Parts: sequence; structure tokens; C-alpha cells
Amino acid sequence: MYCQNFQIVHQEVPGELSLCFSISGCKLRCSGCHSPFLWKEKQGLLLTKERLLNKLKTYQDYASCLLFMGGEWHESELVEYLRMGKKMGYKTCLYTGEDCISDTIRKELTWLKTGRWIPKLGGLDATTTNQKFIEVATNKTQNKLFIKPKQNDTTI
Repeated sequence: MYCQNFQIVHQEVPGELSLCFSISGCKLRCSGCHSPFLWKEKQGLLLTKERLLNKLKTYQDYASCLLFMGGEWHESELVEYLRMGKKMGYKTCLYTGEDCISDTIRKELTWLKTGRWIPKLGGLDATTTNQKFIEVATNKTQNKLFIKPKQNDTTI
């Protein structure tokens, strides 16, 4: 499994500071994709157990969530890496363009974002989106966490 880039992010999983690994080799190729560089397989660095463990240890006292942007097509590795994060106390999340994923992956997740990117429907911050941000334990959609309240011009 190859990681195109690693970032520390705070918007993708509300309330969490996440270690975000963007995995290359996505087959969905959604129209309007913001990351078409992830379509090419073996793009970036090979994400080994040692590399992941190094990041998990480095940020253990700061970050709270391990997030993968894709990677479900490498099921056994992804499951192993999610388990590593959980053992170290991290919450876990997967962003996928698929509408569903295997139960094997799902049981290792705290949150799951599903749904292809469809530009006219918008992302998680749009009430019209087809995408879902799911709290796995309850199976409840939590898109409300991404919707910004409307500003009322008459209030201070």
C-alpha cells in the first residue's frame, strides 16, 4: 500500500486531530476529484508497518485519530494498520468513495465517510450531498457536524 502524502488535519473528523494518510491506487476516478494524483498505483512511498508506527508514536500525545483517505482496496493491510492505531489509543476513520465496505474493515473503524464525489451534490458540508459521515458504533449519520450554521445579519 502506497501513501501519496501524510498530513495532520482537523476538519475531516470533527473534534479530532487526525493523522491522515492518502493512499494511491483509487479506481473510482470520480469526475471533479480533488485528488486525481491518487488514481495512479504505487504513487508515493510504500507505507510499511515501521513507517506507520513511527508516525503513530511521534504524534501519540497530540493527535487522536488515524485517518485513511482510501486504501480499502488493500483490505488486509488497512485492517492491520487500523488495529495498530487502535492498540495505541487512536480512534479510526476511513474516507471512501464507495457506498459500502467490508465488515472486516468496518469493525475496525470509529467513523466512516462513504459516497462518491458528485460536484453538483456537494460534500459533507452540503445538505444535498450523497456522502455520509457515519459513527460506526451507532450506525448514525453525523453529517450535521459538517454543516455550518447560517449567519443572521441582524445579530451581533
